[in-house]
Amino acid sequence: MDMKEQKALALTAAKARSLAMDEVYTAGAGHIGGSLSITDVLTTLYFRVMKVDPKNPKAPDRDRFVLSKGHTTPALYAVLALRGFFSEEELKLFRSIKGHLSGHPDMVHVPGVDMSTGSLGQGISAAVGMALAGKLDKKDYRVYAALGDGEIEEGQVWEAAMAAAKYHLDNLCAVVDVNGLQIDGSTADVMPSEPLDQKFAAFNWNVIKVDGHDLAAIAAAFEAAAAHKGQPTVILAKTTKGKGVSFMENDAGWHGKAPNDEQYAKAHEELAARIAELEVE
Repeated sequence: MDMKEQKALALTAAKARSLAMDEVYTAGAGHIGGSLSITDVLTTLYFRVMKVDPKNPKAPDRDRFVLSKGHTTPALYAVLALRGFFSEEELKLFRSIKGHLSGHPDMVHVPGVDMSTGSLGQGISAAVGMALAGKLDKKDYRVYAALGDGEIEEGQVWEAAMAAAKYHLDNLCAVVDVNGLQIDGSTADVMPSEPLDQKFAAFNWNVIKVDGHDLAAIAAAFEAAAAHKGQPTVILAKTTKGKGVSFMENDAGWHGKAPNDEQYAKAHEELAARIAELEVE
């Protein structure tokens, strides 16, 4: 990835973070911490990696994406809007009865959403099914899924991991958002899941570790995943919960609550400053 594309992706990610913050503040509810940590991964997927067409979101040969950590829709919706699946204006109706952008992904009403998710562990299971279907149908589309490191505590995740390895689903790439925090605190305290690299390797997955906020490294990891044959790939993306907002970073308290007026003003100021900085560059 050249510097021009990297800067363009960084600007898009910065705008997505600002839109995600607006969504949660306007709705008075939502999961902002994990949305901010996964934004760089989602931006790279939709603006560089995935074969998708916003004008034809159900194209049979498109790549698929499943947000297994389904509560982080503020980031997903922001990226989908910026990619052109629907207007940014619709983001104002996030979690509103007047719109279709519910707190968890809805594949029926939201263009660009390939799977309705929310119950942790079920998204990666659906992604395995999609990838297996692609193999059986001899299609060349790829399937991507994003999981939380708290979600890894669900036993269903590991059942899905076993199945993906058994069927050699090298058209499947999972990304674990390793921000170290979940709703009740540190993942290390709630239910230790490390070493994730050794666990996935033991389940016969190809494992790639990456800085989840280094856009060039993320893109390279996806390229390596696509080139790897015979095994599914998991990208362990080390991230910061609440990335981009100083008082939210590494604070589990921001897992699932909205900022008040004063907090929003501060967050908006910081996010807007980052956008301005990238636009000048």
